[in-house]
Amino acid sequence: MKGEEAMKKYIFIILTALLFLGVAFVPLSTASAEEVKNKDRKQTLNIAHRGASGYAPENTIAAFDKAFEMKADMFEVDVQMSKDGELVLIHDTTVDRTTDGSGQVGDFTYEELQELDAGSWFSEEFSGEEIPTLGEVLDKYRGKIGILIELKSPELYPELEEKVAEELRERNLDKPKNNKIIVQSFNHDSVKEMHELLPSIPLGVLLGNTKVTDEQLTEFASYAEYFNPNKSMITKEFVDRLHSFGLKTQPYTVRDKESADFLMKAGVDGIITDFPDYVDPR
Repeated sequence: MKGEEAMKKYIFIILTALLFLGVAFVPLSTASAEEVKNKDRKQTLNIAHRGASGYAPENTIAAFDKAFEMKADMFEVDVQMSKDGELVLIHDTTVDRTTDGSGQVGDFTYEELQELDAGSWFSEEFSGEEIPTLGEVLDKYRGKIGILIELKSPELYPELEEKVAEELRERNLDKPKNNKIIVQSFNHDSVKEMHELLPSIPLGVLLGNTKVTDEQLTEFASYAEYFNPNKSMITKEFVDRLHSFGLKTQPYTVRDKESADFLMKAGVDGIITDFPDYVDPR
């Protein structure tokens, strides 16, 4: 009897061990694979260009809502200034392309800009969309989705940098956590000024398809965290070079899935795209 009991106990221990290994091993393997997948996805920020501008009129609440709905990590906005000093979100220095008006943005008062239709040019579905303000967008989306702020043609608008800095300070966004606010510009003097005004804000240097020297990269790295070029500049070697200078890179502007896939394989840190689903189809 004692022999039978010992054998039963031995068999029970073996079966329990096998059962544990069988149950535990498969889920752990699956979890590990899922973790790797999620890690790869999170390495590349999905940045909706002017909002999800492939699906809604750029730089409007409709486009920003769409970016949030599509679970983009951030959306990008273009900041300019009205005649009476209001920070407004529009890309071109004229209102002609994206509204039913005509003329320079800086020649309109804020009230006059509000009267323009900024949606019908894209689709009648968006008729009546207005040109939003930076403050309006910060209030609506802060804490929900990251915002990449581009200072558009700051040379046309004295005090643009100070006004943007003040909007961020008023909302305690001048010391962002997790890079939820980033400011960038093609005007590198403007980026330097933002660094002086808000040294805790991550900054980006924008550049077209132009060769860049090591000396330039060293200078950029002294005041900016990001070097964001035209996507045509990107190769795996160039990304590695930027990283060696301590610079992250978020190239623009992706409008096809092939480009998104290429940039992710090249190891970029973020992708600025009109179509957030090309970067992360969720």
